[in-house]
Amino acid sequence: MTGFATAAGKTKPRAAKLVAGLLAGTIMGGMPGLALAQDAAPETDQASAAVEQQAVVRSIAVAGAQRLEPQTILSYIRLRPGDVYTNAAGDQVIKDLYATELFSSASVTNEDGNVVINVVENPVINRIILEGNDRIKNDKILPEIRLAPRQIFTRSKVRADVARIIELYKRQGRFAATVEPQMVELSQNRVDIVFEIDEGPKSKVRQINIIGNEQFSDGDLKDEMVTKQTGGLLSFLSSNTSYDPDRLAFDQQNLRSFYLTEGYADFRVVSAVAELTPDKEDFIITYVVEEGERYKFGDVEVRSELRDFDSSAMTGRLPMSTGDWYNAKQVEDTVEQMTDLAGTFGYAFADVRPEFTRNPEDLTMDVTFVLREAPRVYVERIDVNGNTLTQDKVVRREFRVAEGDAFNSLAIKRSEARIGSLGYFQENFEITQVEGSAPDRVILEANIEEQPTGELQLSAGFSSLEKFVLAGSIRQRNFRGRGQTIGLSLNYSRFSKSAQVSFSEPYVFDRNISMGADIYHREYDNDFYASELNRYKQATTGLQLRAGVPLTEYMSAIASYTLNFEDVTVGTAYFGDFDGDGVDECTQSRFICEAVGKRTSSILGFTLNYDSLNSRLRPTRGESISTTAEFAGLGGDVKYLRMRSKMGKWMPLGSGFIFSLQAEGGWIKALEDRGTPGFDDVRLTDRFQLGEPQFRGFDIRGVGPRVVRLQYQINPDDPSGPRILQTLEDLRQNNNRNFDDALGGRAYYLGRAELEIPLGSGAQEMGLRPSVWLDVGSLFAVDRPTLVDNPNGEQLRNLAGDLLYLQPVLNTDGEPTGQFLQTTNAAAEDGTPYNPAIGNYYKEVFLGDSISPRITAGIGVNWNSPFGPFRIDVSQVIKKQRGDDTKTISFNVGTQF
Repeated sequence: MTGFATAAGKTKPRAAKLVAGLLAGTIMGGMPGLALAQDAAPETDQASAAVEQQAVVRSIAVAGAQRLEPQTILSYIRLRPGDVYTNAAGDQVIKDLYATELFSSASVTNEDGNVVINVVENPVINRIILEGNDRIKNDKILPEIRLAPRQIFTRSKVRADVARIIELYKRQGRFAATVEPQMVELSQNRVDIVFEIDEGPKSKVRQINIIGNEQFSDGDLKDEMVTKQTGGLLSFLSSNTSYDPDRLAFDQQNLRSFYLTEGYADFRVVSAVAELTPDKEDFIITYVVEEGERYKFGDVEVRSELRDFDSSAMTGRLPMSTGDWYNAKQVEDTVEQMTDLAGTFGYAFADVRPEFTRNPEDLTMDVTFVLREAPRVYVERIDVNGNTLTQDKVVRREFRVAEGDAFNSLAIKRSEARIGSLGYFQENFEITQVEGSAPDRVILEANIEEQPTGELQLSAGFSSLEKFVLAGSIRQRNFRGRGQTIGLSLNYSRFSKSAQVSFSEPYVFDRNISMGADIYHREYDNDFYASELNRYKQATTGLQLRAGVPLTEYMSAIASYTLNFEDVTVGTAYFGDFDGDGVDECTQSRFICEAVGKRTSSILGFTLNYDSLNSRLRPTRGESISTTAEFAGLGGDVKYLRMRSKMGKWMPLGSGFIFSLQAEGGWIKALEDRGTPGFDDVRLTDRFQLGEPQFRGFDIRGVGPRVVRLQYQINPDDPSGPRILQTLEDLRQNNNRNFDDALGGRAYYLGRAELEIPLGSGAQEMGLRPSVWLDVGSLFAVDRPTLVDNPNGEQLRNLAGDLLYLQPVLNTDGEPTGQFLQTTNAAAEDGTPYNPAIGNYYKEVFLGDSISPRITAGIGVNWNSPFGPFRIDVSQVIKKQRGDDTKTISFNVGTQF
């Protein structure tokens, strides 16, 4: 019946042709034919009525629906009961259903006006699976695609998502990436959609061609581009060798800026074409440029409409003059400087516009800087936005302008530097200026993005003596959002360990007065793994209180009080009754013994600081100077005067290079005469020490005066002959710290020069900041100690101070075995004298007390790793003094929360 219904619909034109033929036959055949036609007419009318009756839609039913209600499906189509059913109407039903993207197939049948719509619904997505994506992880791809679990599967969405994934890879320079979607059928009309990704190689820039450049070489122009072609010496460190359409547009602007800086005002990039190689692995970029003529400055002047600025005076201070080569960058910098100058006089919205007149006849460019009239502006309001943890007052108290003050651009910049130096917010923080309720009003907005201010720092270093050095600290620099700092640090190494708790409040009772306190315990041990007999231990427990006030915008004064309880102990091997008076004395290693004992230090300190850095965390511009004076003697057992100074200067050199110079030095003078020959009046524990971490390339306490005890060893070539003296290199190779005493010094100096080298955008995104550096310094000035030289050794004593002798060991037959026991008996029972026990064949050598500079150089890399800030330094010693202890590699790593 279905076939019939479809055929009936198609035969209506053929029936009309048949009727027309019959009429023609009737006319040609005469009246008998007419009578025949009249007899047949009723039958023909009945057939036509039947056809029309079958074409009327009586009912519409839906078959095959699973999740969708039949009425919902019927709402998607236009056909309704009572409509005339035709093939076109049936086709439209199918189109309407496919337009919903809910069905994988649909068909329509008509039986005597009863229309049945047969559908197969699209499956529901169970999971989205990505395979083969190593370079771009799931959390980057899934948010970009439209398909998601529990959605209806459609092929159009799959095609669109394939295109989106490929576009993601193109953004990373992987133009050869392909995506093959697969559908895994499951029960209950569900499917898993699998995107099989072939990432392909990263499309590099194989070659950069420049056509039309005559005044500058290809190399000069390529240096101005961010995009670099592969094959360079350091290209593996840069991501700029990959193709990026946005970077291509940026490079065109860089070329134009370069030529404008060199005076080519008519320069233009005619075309920039990037062609993908047939293997889809690399691009070849071709620039066609038109340099034009080179211009010079013509008439240059300033026309000021502001009453506070004299046009003639400002014209005389312009950095360019008539006849100089035209430089667009110089013009831009001049506009910025004039805008800042106007801002210092309160013109927040000063409009400085350069007007250009090109003179192609004599190739000159006239420039007029116009300072348009503007009202003097006042600060209407200061808004702080984006702070969820940090309290408003922490930000507001760093502003150098207040609501109602006259606008001052220098004060605004200083405010930006102070807020940025807090270290609580994003880098490159800027204060936004918004027009206020009147033309002479401005609103200052501090739109901040809070950063982690908690720090968990883990450090490690490797030393030829201490092996691994471990340190850890936890600090919160914005405690409770009040700007307070609280911290705990722990350090451990083979020779030292310490613990410290600190707290500081920068604004006490919301006044510009800072206070802080530190409680600490530090220990220095000659070797935690050595026996107790030979141990040297210095333990210091102390408290420091400090308070500071600002003197000027950039200068502050800090007063401090420090109370230290110090206890220096040594092992029992250092003591003995060596003079036979029945009293144990410490005489072994005299330079350590002179520090043994308990003492209290009461120290008053005063520090004067000058700080104009644009950031205290990572400065790029400014100076820092600090001078500290300390007086010990307000009670306690120690009396001295100590001075220390530090200074540093940071400056940007352009193109991302940052150069810094730092210097520090110290001097200490005893205010008491201990009256002990061969010992300095300044105690060992109060002298300066120099080495890692201050002086890169040297170990802890590795620089400066020291006494080394070299052993007289048996000559392997002549065992019975005189002993030979051990070399310093042999002592260091054996890592014997017990024979190396660092004495410290009363004075030191240290200088550092460092150049931070910029890398490509890819390395910068990773947080890599390499640098090269040079350190110069010295530690010196200590009284020369009295030294001991025992080439023939000395008779040994026991801990009680008794002299020791060698008693022969006899066998069962009473004959000597060649072995000996140490005894306090000077002779055998029969009166035979024993030979004395001889030992301590050594020579003390005083080294390193020289003002002559030690010089080291090296490279270092800062990396904002996933684990936190990471720093590694590789050092090379250029100049040292005999006795200095060097170190090659050190590194540290931490994290933030």
